[in-house]
Amino acid sequence: MPSGRVSSMAAGMLALALALAAVSLAMVVSPSFLLFLLLYLIVSVAYSIRLKEYALVDIFCISAGFLLRLEAGGRAFGVTISEWLFLSVFLLAIFLSTGKRLSEKDRLGEAAANHRKALAIYPEGFLNGTMYMTGAAVLVTYTLYVISRHSAVLIYSVPLCCFGLLRYILRVQSGKGGDPTESLLKDVPLFIVGLAWAMMVGWGIYAP
Repeated sequence: MPSGRVSSMAAGMLALALALAAVSLAMVVSPSFLLFLLLYLIVSVAYSIRLKEYALVDIFCISAGFLLRLEAGGRAFGVTISEWLFLSVFLLAIFLSTGKRLSEKDRLGEAAANHRKALAIYPEGFLNGTMYMTGAAVLVTYTLYVISRHSAVLIYSVPLCCFGLLRYILRVQSGKGGDPTESLLKDVPLFIVGLAWAMMVGWGIYAP
C-alpha cells in the first residue's frame, strides 16, 4: 500500500518526466513505435480514470495494452507479428483478465462492487463461460501459430500450453487466486511447466 512519503505533486512530476523521456526515446526508435507508445499511454490513462468501471470494456482495455506492447516490440526489433500470434496474445489476455476478475468476484462476494464497480455488472456464470471459451480459443490459435512456424520442437510446447491453461483454471475455480503473476510464482506445477514452455519456445525459435 502507498506509504504517503511521496506527495501527489512529486509523484505527478516524476510521472511526467518519465513519460517525456519515454516519448523522446521512442522517437529515436521509429515513428510507428512512438505511435504505439502514445496509444498505450492513452489506453492506460483512460482505463485508470474511467474505463475500468465498465464491464467488458475493462477486460478489453487490458488486452489492448498487451497487443500494443506486442506490436511496439515488433516495430522496435523489425519483426513481423503473425496473425496467429496476435490472436493468441489477444485471447490469452482476455483469458487471464477474466480469471482474475472471477477470482476477485468470488473472494469478495457482496463487497466486490466496492472494490471494482464492473464486478457488480457481470451476471452469475458469465465470467466462468468467458474464461472457458477464451481458454479453448487460446489453445487453438497457439497451436496454429506453432504449426505456421514449421518447427518440430515448438509442436511439443502445445501440451505444455494446454496444461498451463487448465492449471490456471483449476487454481481460479479452487479459490486460490487468479492474479497471473502470483499464480505463476506461487503455484509450483504452473511455474515448472511455464519455465519448461519458455525454454522450449526459446529453443524452437532461436536455435540454429
